[in-house]
Amino acid sequence: MIEKHSLGKLSTGEEIFSFKLSNKSGAYVNITDLGGAVTNIVLPDKNGDFDDIIVGYDTVQSIEDWGGFFGKLVGRYANRIGKAEFTLNGQQYVLEKNNGENHLHGGKDGFHNKIWRSEIEQDKLILNLESCDGEGGYPGNLKVKVIYSFDENNVLKIEYEGVSDKDTPMNFTNHAFFNLGGFKCENVRGHKMLINADYITSVKDKGCIPDGRLMAVENTPFDFREFKEIGKDLFKTDECQQLSFGNGYDHNFVIRNYDKTLRCAAITVEPNSGRKMETYTDLPGVQFYGGNGLGNYPHTKGKKGVPYVTHQAFCLETQFFPDSVNNEAFPSCIIKSGETFKTVTEYRFSIDKES
Repeated sequence: MIEKHSLGKLSTGEEIFSFKLSNKSGAYVNITDLGGAVTNIVLPDKNGDFDDIIVGYDTVQSIEDWGGFFGKLVGRYANRIGKAEFTLNGQQYVLEKNNGENHLHGGKDGFHNKIWRSEIEQDKLILNLESCDGEGGYPGNLKVKVIYSFDENNVLKIEYEGVSDKDTPMNFTNHAFFNLGGFKCENVRGHKMLINADYITSVKDKGCIPDGRLMAVENTPFDFREFKEIGKDLFKTDECQQLSFGNGYDHNFVIRNYDKTLRCAAITVEPNSGRKMETYTDLPGVQFYGGNGLGNYPHTKGKKGVPYVTHQAFCLETQFFPDSVNNEAFPSCIIKSGETFKTVTEYRFSIDKES
């Protein structure tokens, strides 16, 4: 079931709506048409008690003033593009530098700052957006459709579609910040995580632009091939240069056996609540961000006045590799003119039987 209600008005006078996708168990997800933001995911724990596992903002004013990328759709290009430029079909495209000398998450004109056209079709929330040729520096008139659904098995499914009248990069994601213990819990260091990846894309420096190589995770803090606590190796920045570059975890993991089919990228468990989240995608990478900068966020209080602290939440952003537009060895995100690009991400929630 999907319910629509007004969330209020922006400073521009534009009205923003929120959509509640619920199932018979009482679990639900709230999504806004501003940025397509996932503002709440309310789920039971192992004792049947419900809590919201999304860290972020859920009022119009806070989303407008401080919301950043919290829970929002990201594009045209998720993650970073080195030197904020790329060359396609012999033409150089210069983008906004909004992350030092680099381009991040589509810039200020990205999907996260747009009001999406919405429609409800049975149990699906459909969001549509058009991005004109040259917007953000990108080529092509782009039409994007994102379909959200939340089923009786507590699976949040996100389907992305894009088509352009010019060859162009398409690298879309959702930037939800999760704390499976509930948004009021102070950190996620005790969460247990498994990532189905034998390699990460190593980065050059603190700008977190890939150096073009794949680094084996074995015998490094990035080895999540078996369950371990997020905090176990988190502070080994003196021992691991890659970890120091990201000030913790902020790296792309190369999903094992990528073949463009839907497969499990990661599993996360919060032992106290028993909540489990399985992340599925048909894309080649997932960015694991450990919330390293949350304590430095310009507005340090989120929902219900809860203050943000470092490592209060984590992100698992399904994606093509960062800076893939400048690395021919990486899987390509360039979609030909007139071709429809489709990708699916699922967050499957349940109770861990061993918790």
